[in-house]
Amino acid sequence: MRIVVQRVERAEVRVDGETVGAVGTGLLVLVGITHDDTPAQAQTLARKVHGLRILREELSVADVPEAGILAVSQFTLYGEARKGRRPTWAAAAPGAVAEPLFDSFVDALRGLGALVETGVFGADMRVELVNDGPVTIVLEA
Repeated sequence: MRIVVQRVERAEVRVDGETVGAVGTGLLVLVGITHDDTPAQAQTLARKVHGLRILREELSVADVPEAGILAVSQFTLYGEARKGRRPTWAAAAPGAVAEPLFDSFVDALRGLGALVETGVFGADMRVELVNDGPVTIVLEA
């Protein structure tokens, strides 16, 4: 799994012009899943994101109950463009593999008490955010 975590003042995701998920202060989490990822990795990364001290005053989402997490699946995190000009997505897991792992990640965050909003898996989404800092961290498992 490859996850990009951004500290945000606000973030929202729209599908077909409708907002399907939004948070105020908190984190935007873009989640990429590859072929050999496991539910255990999803659990581990959920705990890491929940406890990551990147909010203001070195706090985490675990420390600030009103802070939200907007989780968005993003297979393009496994895009490869070393050769040529057209990226390949071969390292990204297909939807049948990735969707249950994304759901496992989100469920784990919710199980930790996080307020989690999501996009729509596999949809053409528009993500809007105000990055706070900016602070952006990449996590892998």
